Amino acid sequence: MKAFLFEHLNLTDITLFVQDWGGLIGLRIAAEHPEKVKRIAIANTFLPTGDQGANEAFMQWQKLSQTIEIFDVGRIIRAATVSELSPEVIAAYNAPLPDETYKAGARKFPMLVPITPDNPAADANRTAWKSLMTFDKPVLTLFSDKDPIMSGLDKIFQTRMPGAASQSHDTIRDAGHFLQED
Repeated sequence: MKAFLFEHLNLTDITLFVQDWGGLIGLRIAAEHPEKVKRIAIANTFLPTGDQGANEAFMQWQKLSQTIEIFDVGRIIRAATVSELSPEVIAAYNAPLPDETYKAGARKFPMLVPITPDNPAADANRTAWKSLMTFDKPVLTLFSDKDPIMSGLDKIFQTRMPGAASQSHDTIRDAGHFLQED
């Protein structure tokens, strides 16, 4: 993965916090540049290789993303939280995407997740995992208890990444997928 901005800024001693698509992007960058990353916090995300498929909740989300007539981002965010979002917050999520022509990327994202071994991103994610399985700097997982898609994936990071061994991992109670809102 080319990380032009990352390389241009010449970042060092990074504390990397990844959530949702931040994991699919950020964990690959961390795997390719472990010398620049000081520690990682991982929340409600994963780095799939397609070797285990996907759970039913993700498959439903993937199908919905392709078939829903109006891709109302604010309502989608609201559906993946436990907290009640104000109309202003929902409007803020919708503001950058005023009509369906702006939402092609958001619709495409779920289809890019490697859920089969032959997905174009699967090999790169397998390579990233090889590096992450040697990452011995601190790794903390902070997953929520009400995210049906990511449920239990924190344990995989905790067992595969050496830096996770001595950390005080936590489960955030009464929170959905979008922890920034819960």
